[in-house]
Amino acid sequence: MAQKNKTAPTAVDPRDFIGRVDDERKRKDSEELITIMQKVTGEPPRMWGPSIVGFGVNKYKYASGREGEICLAGFSPRKPSLVLYLGEVLEDTELMGRLGKHKTGKGCLYIKTLDDVDRKVLKELVTKAVAMTRKRMETK
Repeated sequence: MAQKNKTAPTAVDPRDFIGRVDDERKRKDSEELITIMQKVTGEPPRMWGPSIVGFGVNKYKYASGREGEICLAGFSPRKPSLVLYLGEVLEDTELMGRLGKHKTGKGCLYIKTLDDVDRKVLKELVTKAVAMTRKRMETK
């Protein structure tokens, strides 16, 4: 039986979602992230699940045969920090070393505020993440 992804596109307007974020700084940072990610991906923002603002579509297939879709790049304005979903690009130690104050998890970049990071480097990371994912999708 095919397994459904927990995180799928919804009909919620991303700007309405961002407008309901309590923290004014996170709202402003989220609007800026929408601008950056939309420019890099060439795709409009779309809600993925209840809390991820995503751009484009990343179709994947695991060795097990399970297939799915998730956003090409995305972020979520969580209470403790902004979470950017960028994948394997976070292993680029040179770029990450120039970014500024941040934490990482598996494929996730955690930033308290955009003022903590170099925005040019952040845009480089998003650009490289999108290019890497698109290239991986082409080779499948």
